[in-house]
Amino acid sequence: MSEHRLPGGTIRKLWPTETDKFRDHLLRLDKDSRRMRFAHGVSDSFIEDYASRMAEMGSIVFGYVLDGEVHAIAELRKLGDTWGHEAEAAFSVEKAYQERGIGSELMGRVIRAARNRGVQVLYMSCLAENGKMQAIARKHEAELRFEFGEVVGEIVPQDSNYFSLLTEAVQDRVGYMMAVLDLQQQAVRRSRSAA
Repeated sequence: MSEHRLPGGTIRKLWPTETDKFRDHLLRLDKDSRRMRFAHGVSDSFIEDYASRMAEMGSIVFGYVLDGEVHAIAELRKLGDTWGHEAEAAFSVEKAYQERGIGSELMGRVIRAARNRGVQVLYMSCLAENGKMQAIARKHEAELRFEFGEVVGEIVPQDSNYFSLLTEAVQDRVGYMMAVLDLQQQAVRRSRSAA
């Protein structure tokens, strides 16, 4: 039940105080990756506004963190004011970190988080040309359908149980400690560069 470590990095929840890491990741996405993530081209100002509302949207955001920087994210968003029957998932992975299994690991985290919140149908949509995202969705048993140039995937999470709840709780604690360590390492780097 320890935090899952990928080569060189860790997947963990991002906390509301980490909107800057969320924003910086989205800003680093190349033009094509931005289009794949948002289904159209978006500006830096759009991304800054979107990221600033991370905590307000009630999303749960998981990130792949390497040396204090986020290089991939998965968002679980409730559809409505409270967690209920349906939710939506969205993903982005910087080009240099694609095809390493990070997207699949993030998808697993999102599915478990949805499951633990009583979500019965998890939606994800991507452009029809986004074969990588479709492959990840299929790996997690999504039912895919084509709609107006997009692919909509539906995943039906299992009901939560003691183990799924415990796993998320333990990973949250470890993830929080990792976030604190990231902050300390950033402070040390800043003080060294100032000296």
